[in-house]
Amino acid sequence: MSPILKLPIFIELQQCADKLGLEAYVIGGYVRDLVLNRESKDIDIVVVGDALPLAKAFALLHKQSDFAFFKNFGTAMVKTADWEVEFVGSRKESYQSNSRKPTVSEGTLIDDQNRRDFTINALAISINKKTFGQFIDPFNGLFDLENKTIRTPLAPAITFSDDPLRMLRAIRFASQLEFTILPETFDAIKLNAERINIISYERIAEELNKILLSPKPSLGLNLLFESGLLKLIFKELFNMHGVEVKNGKAHKDNFYHTIHVVNNICDETNNLWLRWAALLHDIGKPATKRFIEDEGGWKFHGHEDKGSKMVPVIFNKLKLPQNEKMRFVQKLVALHHRPKALAEHGVTDSAIRRLIVDAGDDLEDLFTLCRADMTTRFPEKIALYKGNLNKVQQLVKEVEERDQLRNWQPPITGEMIMETFSLQPCKEVGIIKNSIREAILDGKIKNDYSEAFAFMKTVAAELGIRP
Repeated sequence: MSPILKLPIFIELQQCADKLGLEAYVIGGYVRDLVLNRESKDIDIVVVGDALPLAKAFALLHKQSDFAFFKNFGTAMVKTADWEVEFVGSRKESYQSNSRKPTVSEGTLIDDQNRRDFTINALAISINKKTFGQFIDPFNGLFDLENKTIRTPLAPAITFSDDPLRMLRAIRFASQLEFTILPETFDAIKLNAERINIISYERIAEELNKILLSPKPSLGLNLLFESGLLKLIFKELFNMHGVEVKNGKAHKDNFYHTIHVVNNICDETNNLWLRWAALLHDIGKPATKRFIEDEGGWKFHGHEDKGSKMVPVIFNKLKLPQNEKMRFVQKLVALHHRPKALAEHGVTDSAIRRLIVDAGDDLEDLFTLCRADMTTRFPEKIALYKGNLNKVQQLVKEVEERDQLRNWQPPITGEMIMETFSLQPCKEVGIIKNSIREAILDGKIKNDYSEAFAFMKTVAAELGIRP
């Protein structure tokens, strides 16, 4: 028996279950993670019979805990300072073809294990005193854990047809744990891929987020592509796949480049939204792809602008946040090519100022994305690009320290312009304000009030406006 089951919480659960005369087991993800030596604070307890009395008894031991009972699902949740414990009665399920919501009835422990998605999640451990620590493993889930394989307890075609979300969960677990989906299981995913259409985008996005947060997201993203699911749930990403050849000239496969970039960025950050920026940084390329012989072949002019406009649409469809997180991703997609262009075509103080102002507090994240965007297989090219990017970063540091431009706002506001010249809101106010901004960024005037005020009067005079 693992020493982890000797933790106080399991002794408490045992005593409560035995006192009530209930047969109870730890089941599912906690057991899986226990075997894999992965930390988990979520515990699922299945009770043969009614789980509510055990949940209430356990909650009484933890006076400061949060207790919730979900009558429609027959489950209870107890949240302590350190744990989230869910209690459910053992049950069996049956499904209708047009829904993933099952008809539920009371069942045995084996009925409950039968309804689990994968063998590695069907493991149970007894918490009753007489059999404390005993494994109940009817589907050889321990064998699958040892061999790092994903397999369903029952026939996979039935499992995935009943609840199509399990197809995404299979791929997510393969990505998180770096496991292999068995061929028969993966074939069933491909066969049932169209069933994913009955799953809400909220649930799909939840699985996509977990894939992106896995150590090597390319594993999951590749499986989504190969299974046929990606085309159904995220067509914009699917459309990046493929190579077109014209006049003997080919472009790179932007799908495989993208998942390489995502893997690269995972070496530097656990920030989910920065990983989303990596996933979407080239999303505008299919729409902007053009073959221009005079420019050397395939070009994607304006793909960063097109991509930034696509971000809100994609986030809305996937029911992802429509807030500062989305705007962060949108900004990085719009700017991701800028540092590279500066590194390749020469750097001016004006261009550096504009980069600082446009990126604001997200400048370091932008450079993280730029480093991840290096996917060439030629080491000398990587070294050259890194060297150039480092030069750009150094210039950014120097200009930023000198000109104090981070989160910069022009020293003259629109209100000041209107007050000085007794103007109502009009296009001339915008012209003057923009001229001041451009003059500071171009280095024509310093970033201070007096020079900006004097320049304001000059521009106004050219427009025929007097104080």
